[in-house]
Amino acid sequence: MTDHGDGRVQAYTVRLELADEPGELLRALEPIADSGGNLLSVFHERGSLTPRGHIPVEVDLECPPDRFDTIVSALREGSVNVVRAGAERYDEEITVILTGHIIDTDISDTLSRITTEARTSVVDISLSAPEGTSDVSSARLRLATDSTETVHVIDTVNGIADEKGLTVIEPLTDREGGV
Repeated sequence: MTDHGDGRVQAYTVRLELADEPGELLRALEPIADSGGNLLSVFHERGSLTPRGHIPVEVDLECPPDRFDTIVSALREGSVNVVRAGAERYDEEITVILTGHIIDTDISDTLSRITTEARTSVVDISLSAPEGTSDVSSARLRLATDSTETVHVIDTVNGIADEKGLTVIEPLTDREGGV
């Protein structure tokens, strides 16, 4: 990232709701780049809809603190629905594995609930369905969270998995918050 001003760069998360139309994601990302933001990740849940019938999108970006308000303003001026915007300092990554009928139990819903209920961000997902989508599959989720929230994240993942009849293989933790 290019140094602007005092050289400080901070990570931010912006949650958006986009219409399910061609070009909407690109239209939402352009103001970020045009305003000096550096994209870190984009989580686009096309299979999941918000209560308003839009697609939830989570964008992690970095920029100097003095540019963040400009980025959010540019998004809103471009008629992009910004649901939440702010600094989120995730200092911990945990990996969990889900097994079972992951696809049949709506993986988009599972991911959406994990990010919302556990106050975490899905950094990476790897899905394996060797016998097809209607059989048992597995998913490796890498989740970013605040280190003080690790136990809450794992408990939330376990709760959602229990509801859906999935099995969780969780990281070894001391259950006091550290991995």
